[in-house]
Amino acid sequence: MRQLTILVSACGAPGTAALLRALRENGERPVRLVGTDMSELAIGRHLADAFHQVPAGPDPDFADALLEVCRAEHVDAVLPQSSFDLLGLAEAKERFEGVVVLVSSPEAIRRSNDKAETYALLDRIGVKGPAWRRVAGADAVARAARELGYPDRDVCLKPVFSSGTRGFRVLSASADRHEQLLTNRPGVAEALRLEDLLELLGDDPTELLVMELASGKERTIDGIAVDGRIALGHPKTREAMRAGLAMYFETLDDPDLMETARKIVAELRLDHFFNIQLVGEHVIEINPRISTVVYQEDLNLPYLGIKHALGEISEDELAGLASRVRPTRRALRYFDQVEWDD
Repeated sequence: MRQLTILVSACGAPGTAALLRALRENGERPVRLVGTDMSELAIGRHLADAFHQVPAGPDPDFADALLEVCRAEHVDAVLPQSSFDLLGLAEAKERFEGVVVLVSSPEAIRRSNDKAETYALLDRIGVKGPAWRRVAGADAVARAARELGYPDRDVCLKPVFSSGTRGFRVLSASADRHEQLLTNRPGVAEALRLEDLLELLGDDPTELLVMELASGKERTIDGIAVDGRIALGHPKTREAMRAGLAMYFETLDDPDLMETARKIVAELRLDHFFNIQLVGEHVIEINPRISTVVYQEDLNLPYLGIKHALGEISEDELAGLASRVRPTRRALRYFDQVEWDD
């Protein structure tokens, strides 16, 4: 088979090393990897065959920069890792002539990235999500928190437009700032009392979601979608959190979770990779992109997704691989490092 050149964006992301390794070790053909990132210190710079520093995903010049890289490197497929990269690529997808860009439609991405739209969507299709309020301004935040049970119950909030745990905070009447000061590591996301939050917000007009605080085990469904249908996928747990990142995962066999994912994928008409996150029984996040993968030697999801996008494997053939998913599979993420001389 001919060599493929694959561009992986946001190659400073925590899952980059494992993703690039899986693409290389596909068992079928040589693969040339091109990494891009807004930071020159991205780990992909040292693991890919070529690296290009580009603007941040929301920058108006982002898509043009990636298109230039694709032409210079003769790229066959673009695999974005960051939620921030998706919309610019989706809106410019038609300009990437001869290059497959693995993104859903701009509309699907907008609806997924707008967390209020996500929760409204869940309400419409009968999938359980947290109770929520979309608000802006300190007075509205305070009113929403009290409607959801504060101070008797802890609640949480995050910006309407965000990625991962960025901006997520718990509001708890029992938050102890003295203990946080003396015991927590710098950078740990700390619980806030409502009065402390209101003081911080002031007149800030940023739209926020104030939500019921979901509790229970974290799980996700990862997979490959084709025009709103799940071709291949499976659930897994998310455990052992460090710095906002899950570090341990267990593959699951759970038909109910797959049915939940099917409803969401169909409503959004997602394409290519997706990740749906739950806490307890509540869906809290829809990511129309690749996320952390539990790899198997006989089921290489990233490579299979690229093969499908290139027309080398059919939707039915992907579906036929579902029996290979092993619920006994575990993944443990860890920190590593590289050294180099300037």
